[in-house]
Amino acid sequence: MLLMAFDSTQQALRAEMLLEYADIENDMCPTPKEVTAGCALSLEFPEEALVQVLQIIEEEKVEIRGIFCKKEGAYVTIVV
Repeated sequence: MLLMAFDSTQQALRAEMLLEYADIENDMCPTPKEVTAGCALSLEFPEEALVQVLQIIEEEKVEIRGIFCKKEGAYVTIVV
């Protein structure tokens, strides 16, 4: 699973709605303390949906802090 972090709750809720509309599995979760973000909410989604998620956030102008993957217990930025 990948993690998308946000600077605002509004953007997190908007992204959740857009991913659900596109039938992309996602789970709202607390932003891990290792990920610096302005919002306490993040979205987890399957790695295989990354290309589609990037297309949605670009087309819909969703403001994100970044997309992260967890490797060896630490979060690594894969998209800023």
